[in-house]
Amino acid sequence: QVQLVESGGGLVQPGGSLRLSCAVSGSFFRALNMAWFRQAPGKEREWVAAISSGGWTTYGDSAKGRFTMSRDNAKNTVYLQMSSLKPEDKAVYYCNAGGRDTPLYRGGPSWGQGTQVTVSS
Repeated sequence: QVQLVESGGGLVQPGGSLRLSCAVSGSFFRALNMAWFRQAPGKEREWVAAISSGGWTTYGDSAKGRFTMSRDNAKNTVYLQMSSLKPEDKAVYYCNAGGRDTPLYRGGPSWGQGTQVTVSS
């Protein structure tokens, strides 16, 4: 029983920064692997980043060098700090959760509702 609520999306100019947040309900947050995915209209869902229950991070090619994922176990929250944003980063970003055995690059069964990120001048 995991519920996820994303926030922090919005409009940002190319080259700008944005931080997304995902609040996670439940008492087992510390045991969860977390991930961010995104999906643009007409495209398949794309894995962006993941962080394990132990705090290890890994990133998709589109995020490497620009995005940073983190978690705050005291707040049951994960973050995606996005920098050097490009127009192609425009998408709905989804928070994802799975058990600690969930492959980090594939995500688990729990999803948030998504938050829209638009990169435009």
